[in-house]
Amino acid sequence: MSKTQQSNPLGTESVSRLMMKFAVPSIIAMLVGALYNIVDQLFIGQAVGTLGNAATNIAFPLSTSCIALALLFGIGGASCFNLSMGRGEKEKAGFFVGNATALLVISGVALTLITQVFLTPMLIGFGSPDDVLPYAQTYVRITSIGFPFLLLTIGGGHLIRADGSPRMTMICNIAGAVINTILDAVFVLGMDLGMAGAAYATIIGQIISAIMVICYMRHCRTVALEAKHFRLRWSCIREISSIGMASCVNQLAMMVVQIVLNNSLRHYGMLSPYGAAIPLACSGIVMKVSQLFFSVVIGLSQGSQPIESFNYGARRYDRVREAYKLASIAGGAISIFAFALFQLFPHQIISLFGSGTESYYQFGISYFRIFLLFTGLNFVQPITSTFFTSIGKSGKGVFLALTRQILFLLPLVILFPLIWGIDGILYAGPTADLLAFVIAVIMAVQEFRLMKPLPR
Repeated sequence: MSKTQQSNPLGTESVSRLMMKFAVPSIIAMLVGALYNIVDQLFIGQAVGTLGNAATNIAFPLSTSCIALALLFGIGGASCFNLSMGRGEKEKAGFFVGNATALLVISGVALTLITQVFLTPMLIGFGSPDDVLPYAQTYVRITSIGFPFLLLTIGGGHLIRADGSPRMTMICNIAGAVINTILDAVFVLGMDLGMAGAAYATIIGQIISAIMVICYMRHCRTVALEAKHFRLRWSCIREISSIGMASCVNQLAMMVVQIVLNNSLRHYGMLSPYGAAIPLACSGIVMKVSQLFFSVVIGLSQGSQPIESFNYGARRYDRVREAYKLASIAGGAISIFAFALFQLFPHQIISLFGSGTESYYQFGISYFRIFLLFTGLNFVQPITSTFFTSIGKSGKGVFLALTRQILFLLPLVILFPLIWGIDGILYAGPTADLLAFVIAVIMAVQEFRLMKPLPR
Protein backbone atom coordinates (compact mmCIF):
# COMPACT_ATOMS: atom_id res chain seq x y z
CA MET A 1 0.00 0.00 0.00
CA SER A 2 1.03 3.62 -0.49
CA LYS A 3 2.11 5.78 2.45
CA THR A 4 -1.28 7.56 2.41
CA GLN A 5 -3.13 4.24 2.59
CA GLN A 6 -0.95 2.94 5.44
CA SER A 7 -1.38 6.08 7.56
CA ASN A 8 -5.14 6.45 7.09
CA PRO A 9 -7.09 4.97 10.04
CA LEU A 10 -9.84 3.84 7.63
CA GLY A 11 -7.44 1.14 6.47
CA THR A 12 -5.80 0.22 9.78
CA GLU A 13 -8.12 0.86 12.72
CA SER A 14 -10.62 -1.73 13.96
CA VAL A 15 -13.73 -1.80 11.76
CA SER A 16 -16.05 -1.98 14.76
CA ARG A 17 -14.36 1.05 16.29
CA LEU A 18 -14.59 2.91 12.98
CA MET A 19 -18.29 2.05 12.72
CA MET A 20 -18.87 3.55 16.14
CA LYS A 21 -16.83 6.61 15.22
CA PHE A 22 -18.62 7.27 11.93
CA ALA A 23 -22.07 5.71 12.37
CA VAL A 24 -23.06 7.15 15.75
CA PRO A 25 -22.53 10.81 14.76
CA SER A 26 -24.11 10.05 11.39
CA ILE A 27 -27.19 8.55 13.05
CA ILE A 28 -27.51 11.52 15.38
CA ALA A 29 -27.09 13.92 12.47
CA MET A 30 -29.77 12.10 10.44
CA LEU A 31 -32.15 11.98 13.40
CA VAL A 32 -31.67 15.66 14.04
CA GLY A 33 -32.30 16.39 10.36
CA ALA A 34 -35.52 14.39 10.48
CA LEU A 35 -36.58 16.34 13.55
CA TYR A 36 -36.77 19.54 11.47
CA ASN A 37 -39.99 18.36 9.86
CA ILE A 38 -41.32 16.47 12.87
CA VAL A 39 -40.85 19.35 15.31
CA ASP A 40 -42.69 21.67 12.94
CA GLN A 41 -45.54 19.20 12.66
CA LEU A 42 -45.72 18.68 16.42
CA PHE A 43 -46.20 22.39 17.05
CA ILE A 44 -48.42 22.88 14.01
CA GLY A 45 -50.61 19.95 15.08
CA GLN A 46 -51.11 21.48 18.51
CA ALA A 47 -51.67 25.07 17.29
CA VAL A 48 -53.34 24.66 13.89
CA GLY A 49 -54.81 21.14 13.89
CA THR A 50 -55.60 18.59 11.18
CA LEU A 51 -55.44 21.06 8.27
CA GLY A 52 -51.98 22.19 9.38
CA ASN A 53 -50.78 18.59 9.63
CA ALA A 54 -52.12 17.92 6.15
CA ALA A 55 -50.33 21.03 4.83
CA THR A 56 -46.93 19.86 6.07
CA ASN A 57 -47.55 16.53 4.33
CA ILE A 58 -48.35 18.36 1.08
CA ALA A 59 -45.07 20.29 1.44
CA PHE A 60 -43.04 17.17 2.18
CA PRO A 61 -42.10 16.34 -1.46
CA LEU A 62 -40.11 19.58 -1.61
CA SER A 63 -38.15 18.62 1.49
CA THR A 64 -37.49 15.25 -0.12
CA SER A 65 -36.24 16.93 -3.30
CA CYS A 66 -33.77 18.94 -1.19
CA ILE A 67 -32.50 15.77 0.43
CA ALA A 68 -32.20 14.13 -3.00
CA LEU A 69 -29.94 16.91 -4.30
CA ALA A 70 -27.95 16.98 -1.06
CA LEU A 71 -27.30 13.24 -1.27
CA LEU A 72 -26.51 13.40 -5.00
CA PHE A 73 -23.65 15.84 -4.46
CA GLY A 74 -22.91 15.13 -0.78
CA ILE A 75 -22.64 11.33 -0.85
CA GLY A 76 -21.30 11.44 -4.40
CA GLY A 77 -18.56 13.87 -3.42
CA ALA A 78 -17.79 12.04 -0.18
CA SER A 79 -17.54 8.64 -1.87
CA CYS A 80 -15.31 9.99 -4.66
CA PHE A 81 -13.16 11.72 -2.04
CA ASN A 82 -12.72 8.53 0.01
CA LEU A 83 -12.11 6.36 -3.05
CA SER A 84 -9.41 8.81 -4.21
CA MET A 85 -7.81 8.89 -0.77
CA GLY A 86 -7.91 5.09 -0.65
CA ARG A 87 -5.99 4.98 -3.93
CA GLY A 88 -3.49 7.52 -2.62
CA GLU A 89 -4.69 10.32 -4.96
CA LYS A 90 -4.78 13.14 -2.39
CA GLU A 91 -4.45 16.01 -4.88
CA LYS A 92 -7.42 14.80 -6.91
CA ALA A 93 -9.54 14.31 -3.77
CA GLY A 94 -9.70 18.04 -3.01
CA PHE A 95 -11.49 18.80 -6.27
CA PHE A 96 -14.29 16.41 -5.38
CA VAL A 97 -14.97 18.26 -2.12
CA GLY A 98 -14.84 21.70 -3.72
CA ASN A 99 -16.97 20.81 -6.73
CA ALA A 100 -19.55 19.04 -4.56
CA THR A 101 -19.86 22.10 -2.31
CA ALA A 102 -20.35 24.42 -5.28
CA LEU A 103 -22.98 22.13 -6.78
CA LEU A 104 -24.91 22.05 -3.48
CA VAL A 105 -25.21 25.83 -3.38
CA ILE A 106 -26.08 26.21 -7.07
CA SER A 107 -28.77 23.53 -7.02
CA GLY A 108 -30.28 24.97 -3.82
CA VAL A 109 -30.65 28.43 -5.31
CA ALA A 110 -32.20 26.96 -8.48
CA LEU A 111 -34.74 24.96 -6.46
CA THR A 112 -35.71 28.06 -4.46
CA LEU A 113 -36.38 30.07 -7.61
CA ILE A 114 -38.43 27.28 -9.20
CA THR A 115 -40.53 26.88 -6.04
CA GLN A 116 -41.22 30.59 -5.67
CA VAL A 117 -42.33 30.93 -9.31
CA PHE A 118 -44.48 27.79 -9.50
CA LEU A 119 -45.61 27.52 -5.87
CA THR A 120 -49.39 27.14 -6.25
CA PRO A 121 -49.38 24.76 -9.25
CA MET A 122 -46.78 22.60 -7.49
CA LEU A 123 -48.80 22.32 -4.29
CA ILE A 124 -51.97 21.46 -6.21
CA GLY A 125 -50.00 18.84 -8.11
CA PHE A 126 -48.74 17.45 -4.80
CA GLY A 127 -52.36 16.65 -3.91
CA SER A 128 -53.46 19.66 -1.85
CA PRO A 129 -57.24 19.96 -1.26
CA ASP A 130 -58.73 23.45 -1.41
CA ASP A 131 -59.06 23.82 2.36
CA VAL A 132 -55.41 22.81 2.92
CA LEU A 133 -53.85 24.92 0.14
CA PRO A 134 -53.62 28.30 2.01
CA TYR A 135 -51.76 26.65 4.89
CA ALA A 136 -49.34 24.91 2.52
CA GLN A 137 -48.72 28.14 0.56
CA THR A 138 -47.83 30.06 3.70
CA TYR A 139 -45.46 27.35 4.91
CA VAL A 140 -43.62 26.61 1.65
CA ARG A 141 -43.28 30.22 0.49
CA ILE A 142 -41.09 30.84 3.53
CA THR A 143 -39.27 27.49 3.90
CA SER A 144 -38.18 27.50 0.25
CA ILE A 145 -35.90 30.45 1.04
CA GLY A 146 -33.84 28.09 3.18
CA PHE A 147 -33.29 25.43 0.50
CA PRO A 148 -29.67 26.44 -0.32
CA PHE A 149 -28.80 26.37 3.38
CA LEU A 150 -30.54 23.02 3.88
CA LEU A 151 -28.64 21.46 0.98
CA LEU A 152 -25.34 22.82 2.22
CA THR A 153 -26.03 21.49 5.72
CA ILE A 154 -27.00 17.97 4.63
CA GLY A 155 -24.60 17.56 1.72
CA GLY A 156 -21.76 19.38 3.44
CA GLY A 157 -22.22 17.09 6.43
CA HIS A 158 -21.34 14.08 4.25
CA LEU A 159 -18.21 15.84 3.02
CA ILE A 160 -17.18 16.73 6.57
CA ARG A 161 -17.73 13.12 7.66
CA ALA A 162 -15.62 11.87 4.75
CA ASP A 163 -12.88 14.27 5.87
CA GLY A 164 -12.73 12.36 9.15
CA SER A 165 -14.86 14.66 11.33
CA PRO A 166 -18.21 12.91 11.90
CA ARG A 167 -18.70 14.70 15.21
CA MET A 168 -18.61 18.06 13.46
CA THR A 169 -21.40 16.88 11.14
CA MET A 170 -23.42 15.96 14.21
CA ILE A 171 -22.75 19.32 15.88
CA CYS A 172 -23.82 21.28 12.79
CA ASN A 173 -27.13 19.43 12.61
CA ILE A 174 -27.82 19.52 16.34
CA ALA A 175 -27.24 23.26 16.51
CA GLY A 176 -29.79 23.95 13.78
CA ALA A 177 -32.35 21.55 15.24
CA VAL A 178 -32.10 22.99 18.74
CA ILE A 179 -32.55 26.51 17.40
CA ASN A 180 -35.51 25.34 15.29
CA THR A 181 -37.20 23.71 18.29
CA ILE A 182 -36.76 26.74 20.56
CA LEU A 183 -38.00 29.16 17.91
CA ASP A 184 -40.96 26.89 17.09
CA ALA A 185 -42.11 27.20 20.68
CA VAL A 186 -41.61 30.97 20.61
CA PHE A 187 -43.11 31.71 17.17
CA VAL A 188 -45.92 29.12 16.99
CA LEU A 189 -47.11 28.90 20.58
CA GLY A 190 -45.77 32.07 22.17
CA MET A 191 -46.42 34.56 19.34
CA ASP A 192 -49.26 32.57 17.70
CA LEU A 193 -47.74 32.86 14.19
CA GLY A 194 -49.03 29.43 13.12
CA MET A 195 -47.64 28.03 9.85
CA ALA A 196 -45.49 31.10 9.21
CA GLY A 197 -43.89 30.84 12.66
CA ALA A 198 -42.90 27.21 12.09
CA ALA A 199 -41.45 28.13 8.69
CA TYR A 200 -39.37 31.01 10.05
CA ALA A 201 -38.01 28.80 12.83
CA THR A 202 -36.98 26.21 10.27
CA ILE A 203 -34.99 28.49 7.98
CA ILE A 204 -33.22 30.27 10.84
CA GLY A 205 -31.97 26.91 12.13
CA GLN A 206 -30.85 25.91 8.64
CA ILE A 207 -28.91 29.15 8.13
CA ILE A 208 -27.01 28.67 11.40
CA SER A 209 -26.09 25.08 10.48
CA ALA A 210 -24.93 26.12 6.99
CA ILE A 211 -22.68 28.82 8.42
CA MET A 212 -21.02 26.20 10.63
CA VAL A 213 -20.42 23.96 7.60
CA ILE A 214 -18.80 26.84 5.70
CA CYS A 215 -16.53 27.61 8.64
CA TYR A 216 -15.35 24.00 8.74
CA MET A 217 -14.71 23.89 4.99
CA ARG A 218 -12.14 26.64 5.41
CA HIS A 219 -10.00 24.32 7.57
CA CYS A 220 -10.48 20.70 6.44
CA ARG A 221 -8.40 18.05 8.17
CA THR A 222 -7.01 15.98 5.30
CA VAL A 223 -6.97 18.43 2.38
CA ALA A 224 -6.41 22.17 2.11
CA LEU A 225 -9.19 23.60 -0.05
CA GLU A 226 -8.30 26.44 -2.40
CA ALA A 227 -10.32 28.56 -4.83
CA LYS A 228 -9.36 26.26 -7.71
CA HIS A 229 -11.10 23.32 -6.05
CA PHE A 230 -14.48 25.09 -6.26
CA ARG A 231 -14.27 25.76 -10.00
CA LEU A 232 -16.58 23.26 -11.64
CA ARG A 233 -14.93 20.50 -13.67
CA TRP A 234 -16.99 18.29 -15.92
CA SER A 235 -14.95 15.21 -15.00
CA CYS A 236 -15.61 15.79 -11.29
CA ILE A 237 -19.30 16.54 -11.85
CA ARG A 238 -19.67 13.33 -13.85
CA GLU A 239 -18.00 11.14 -11.22
CA ILE A 240 -19.80 12.78 -8.29
CA SER A 241 -23.19 12.49 -9.99
CA SER A 242 -22.56 8.90 -11.02
CA ILE A 243 -21.65 7.77 -7.51
CA GLY A 244 -24.31 9.83 -5.73
CA MET A 245 -27.07 8.91 -8.15
CA ALA A 246 -28.25 5.86 -6.19
CA SER A 247 -28.98 7.83 -3.02
CA CYS A 248 -30.49 10.68 -5.04
CA VAL A 249 -32.73 8.39 -7.06
CA ASN A 250 -33.95 6.75 -3.86
CA GLN A 251 -35.09 10.14 -2.55
CA LEU A 252 -36.58 11.19 -5.88
CA ALA A 253 -38.45 7.92 -5.94
CA MET A 254 -39.79 8.70 -2.49
CA MET A 255 -40.88 12.11 -3.73
CA VAL A 256 -42.71 10.68 -6.74
CA VAL A 257 -44.41 8.06 -4.59
CA GLN A 258 -45.33 10.73 -2.03
CA ILE A 259 -47.00 12.84 -4.71
CA VAL A 260 -48.93 9.88 -6.12
CA LEU A 261 -49.79 8.76 -2.60
CA ASN A 262 -51.11 12.20 -1.64
CA ASN A 263 -53.31 12.35 -4.72
CA SER A 264 -54.59 8.82 -4.12
CA LEU A 265 -55.34 9.61 -0.47
CA ARG A 266 -57.21 12.74 -1.48
CA HIS A 267 -59.22 10.93 -4.19
CA TYR A 268 -60.10 7.76 -2.30
CA GLY A 269 -60.43 9.64 0.99
CA MET A 270 -63.22 11.73 -0.50
CA LEU A 271 -64.96 8.48 -1.46
CA SER A 272 -64.63 7.14 2.09
CA PRO A 273 -66.09 8.20 5.45
CA TYR A 274 -62.78 9.87 6.36
CA GLY A 275 -62.78 12.70 3.80
CA ALA A 276 -59.60 14.09 2.20
CA ALA A 277 -57.89 15.90 5.09
CA ILE A 278 -57.78 13.01 7.61
CA PRO A 279 -55.90 10.52 5.36
CA LEU A 280 -53.44 13.24 4.30
CA ALA A 281 -52.79 14.30 7.89
CA CYS A 282 -52.38 10.72 9.14
CA SER A 283 -50.13 9.81 6.23
CA GLY A 284 -47.88 12.77 7.01
CA ILE A 285 -47.55 11.69 10.64
CA VAL A 286 -46.78 8.07 9.72
CA MET A 287 -44.23 9.06 7.09
CA LYS A 288 -42.39 11.48 9.37
CA VAL A 289 -42.37 9.16 12.37
CA SER A 290 -41.12 6.29 10.22
CA GLN A 291 -38.50 8.69 8.86
CA LEU A 292 -36.96 8.70 12.34
CA PHE A 293 -36.45 4.94 12.03
CA PHE A 294 -35.10 5.26 8.50
CA SER A 295 -32.76 8.01 9.70
CA VAL A 296 -31.08 5.52 12.02
CA VAL A 297 -30.74 2.94 9.24
CA ILE A 298 -29.48 5.50 6.73
CA GLY A 299 -27.09 6.84 9.36
CA LEU A 300 -25.69 3.32 9.76
CA SER A 301 -25.26 2.97 6.02
CA GLN A 302 -23.61 6.38 5.78
CA GLY A 303 -21.33 5.50 8.66
CA SER A 304 -20.17 2.41 6.78
CA GLN A 305 -19.71 4.36 3.51
CA PRO A 306 -16.20 5.82 4.10
CA ILE A 307 -14.98 2.48 5.50
CA GLU A 308 -16.32 0.52 2.53
CA SER A 309 -15.14 3.07 -0.04
CA PHE A 310 -11.59 3.43 1.29
CA ASN A 311 -10.98 -0.29 1.81
CA TYR A 312 -12.51 -1.26 -1.52
CA GLY A 313 -10.19 1.27 -3.18
CA ALA A 314 -7.28 -0.20 -1.16
CA ARG A 315 -8.41 -3.78 -2.04
CA ARG A 316 -9.02 -4.68 1.63
CA TYR A 317 -12.16 -6.69 0.89
CA ASP A 318 -12.28 -8.41 4.28
CA ARG A 319 -12.82 -5.02 5.90
CA VAL A 320 -15.52 -4.15 3.36
CA ARG A 321 -17.45 -7.29 4.31
CA GLU A 322 -17.07 -6.63 8.01
CA ALA A 323 -18.38 -3.05 7.70
CA TYR A 324 -21.45 -4.25 5.78
CA LYS A 325 -22.06 -7.03 8.33
CA LEU A 326 -21.89 -4.70 11.33
CA ALA A 327 -24.22 -2.17 9.68
CA SER A 328 -26.72 -4.94 8.92
CA ILE A 329 -26.70 -6.35 12.46
CA ALA A 330 -27.29 -2.92 13.99
CA GLY A 331 -29.92 -2.11 11.34
CA GLY A 332 -31.78 -5.34 12.05
CA ALA A 333 -31.91 -4.59 15.78
CA ILE A 334 -33.32 -1.08 15.33
CA SER A 335 -35.79 -2.32 12.73
CA ILE A 336 -37.26 -4.90 15.09
CA PHE A 337 -37.55 -2.26 17.82
CA ALA A 338 -39.32 0.14 15.45
CA PHE A 339 -41.71 -2.61 14.33
CA ALA A 340 -42.74 -3.28 17.93
CA LEU A 341 -43.18 0.43 18.62
CA PHE A 342 -45.38 1.03 15.57
CA GLN A 343 -47.54 -2.02 16.26
CA LEU A 344 -48.04 -1.51 20.00
CA PHE A 345 -48.29 2.27 20.45
CA PRO A 346 -49.81 3.87 17.32
CA HIS A 347 -52.52 5.74 19.25
CA GLN A 348 -50.02 7.29 21.63
CA ILE A 349 -47.78 8.38 18.76
CA ILE A 350 -50.64 10.00 16.85
CA SER A 351 -51.77 11.85 19.98
CA LEU A 352 -48.44 13.67 20.12
CA PHE A 353 -49.45 15.57 16.96
CA GLY A 354 -52.68 17.02 18.32
CA SER A 355 -56.17 15.74 18.95
CA GLY A 356 -58.72 14.60 16.39
CA THR A 357 -62.00 12.80 15.82
CA GLU A 358 -62.61 9.09 16.31
CA SER A 359 -62.26 8.59 12.54
CA TYR A 360 -58.92 10.39 12.63
CA TYR A 361 -57.50 7.98 15.22
CA GLN A 362 -59.09 4.95 13.57
CA PHE A 363 -57.45 5.64 10.21
CA GLY A 364 -54.14 6.65 11.77
CA ILE A 365 -53.84 3.45 13.82
CA SER A 366 -54.64 1.31 10.77
CA TYR A 367 -52.07 3.20 8.72
CA PHE A 368 -49.34 2.56 11.28
CA ARG A 369 -50.08 -1.13 11.76
CA ILE A 370 -50.68 -2.11 8.12
CA PHE A 371 -48.45 0.21 6.07
CA LEU A 372 -45.44 -0.40 8.36
CA LEU A 373 -46.04 -4.13 8.87
CA PHE A 374 -42.63 -5.17 7.46
CA THR A 375 -40.60 -2.45 9.11
CA GLY A 376 -38.45 -5.22 10.58
CA LEU A 377 -37.06 -5.99 7.11
CA ASN A 378 -36.59 -2.45 5.83
CA PHE A 379 -32.97 -2.05 6.91
CA VAL A 380 -31.58 -4.32 4.19
CA GLN A 381 -32.44 -2.26 1.10
CA PRO A 382 -30.89 1.13 2.11
CA ILE A 383 -27.77 -0.46 3.62
CA THR A 384 -27.19 -2.59 0.53
CA SER A 385 -27.89 0.27 -1.86
CA THR A 386 -25.33 2.47 -0.07
CA PHE A 387 -22.87 -0.45 -0.10
CA PHE A 388 -22.98 -0.66 -3.90
CA THR A 389 -22.58 3.11 -4.13
CA SER A 390 -19.62 3.03 -1.75
CA ILE A 391 -17.69 0.49 -3.83
CA GLY A 392 -18.28 2.46 -7.03
CA LYS A 393 -20.98 0.23 -8.55
CA SER A 394 -23.52 3.00 -8.92
CA GLY A 395 -25.64 1.12 -11.48
CA LYS A 396 -26.53 -1.60 -8.98
CA GLY A 397 -27.02 1.01 -6.28
CA VAL A 398 -29.44 2.98 -8.45
CA PHE A 399 -31.42 -0.12 -9.38
CA LEU A 400 -31.70 -1.22 -5.77
CA ALA A 401 -32.72 2.29 -4.73
CA LEU A 402 -35.55 2.11 -7.25
CA THR A 403 -36.94 -1.28 -6.17
CA ARG A 404 -39.11 -0.37 -3.19
CA GLN A 405 -40.36 3.05 -4.25
CA ILE A 406 -40.67 2.96 -8.04
CA LEU A 407 -40.73 -0.69 -9.13
CA PHE A 408 -43.04 -1.93 -6.37
CA LEU A 409 -44.74 0.72 -4.20
CA LEU A 410 -45.70 3.16 -6.97
CA PRO A 411 -47.67 0.69 -9.14
CA LEU A 412 -49.20 -0.95 -6.05
CA VAL A 413 -50.44 2.41 -4.73
CA ILE A 414 -52.22 2.84 -8.06
CA LEU A 415 -53.52 -0.73 -8.50
CA PHE A 416 -54.53 -1.87 -5.00
CA PRO A 417 -57.03 0.97 -4.35
CA LEU A 418 -58.87 0.00 -7.54
CA ILE A 419 -59.72 -3.26 -5.75
CA TRP A 420 -59.89 -2.35 -2.06
CA GLY A 421 -60.41 1.42 -2.07
CA ILE A 422 -58.43 3.48 0.42
CA ASP A 423 -57.45 0.31 2.35
CA GLY A 424 -55.55 -0.81 -0.74
CA ILE A 425 -53.10 2.06 -0.20
CA LEU A 426 -52.29 0.70 3.25
CA TYR A 427 -51.57 -2.83 1.97
CA ALA A 428 -49.32 -1.54 -0.82
CA GLY A 429 -46.65 -0.61 1.77
CA PRO A 430 -45.84 -4.02 3.29
CA THR A 431 -46.07 -5.75 -0.10
CA ALA A 432 -43.43 -3.41 -1.55
CA ASP A 433 -41.24 -3.76 1.55
CA LEU A 434 -41.19 -7.56 1.29
CA LEU A 435 -40.36 -7.60 -2.42
CA ALA A 436 -37.56 -5.02 -2.02
CA PHE A 437 -36.08 -7.04 0.86
CA VAL A 438 -35.88 -10.20 -1.27
CA ILE A 439 -34.15 -8.38 -4.17
CA ALA A 440 -31.62 -6.70 -1.85
CA VAL A 441 -30.65 -9.99 -0.19
CA ILE A 442 -30.12 -11.70 -3.56
CA MET A 443 -27.96 -8.86 -4.90
CA ALA A 444 -25.85 -8.65 -1.73
CA VAL A 445 -25.18 -12.39 -1.65
CA GLN A 446 -24.14 -12.40 -5.32
CA GLU A 447 -21.79 -9.42 -4.88
CA PHE A 448 -19.99 -10.89 -1.89
CA ARG A 449 -19.55 -14.18 -3.74
CA LEU A 450 -17.76 -12.24 -6.47
CA MET A 451 -15.56 -10.51 -3.92
CA LYS A 452 -14.66 -13.70 -2.05
CA PRO A 453 -11.89 -15.00 -4.33
CA LEU A 454 -10.24 -11.58 -4.67
CA PRO A 455 -7.04 -10.95 -2.68
CA ARG A 456 -7.43 -9.39 0.74
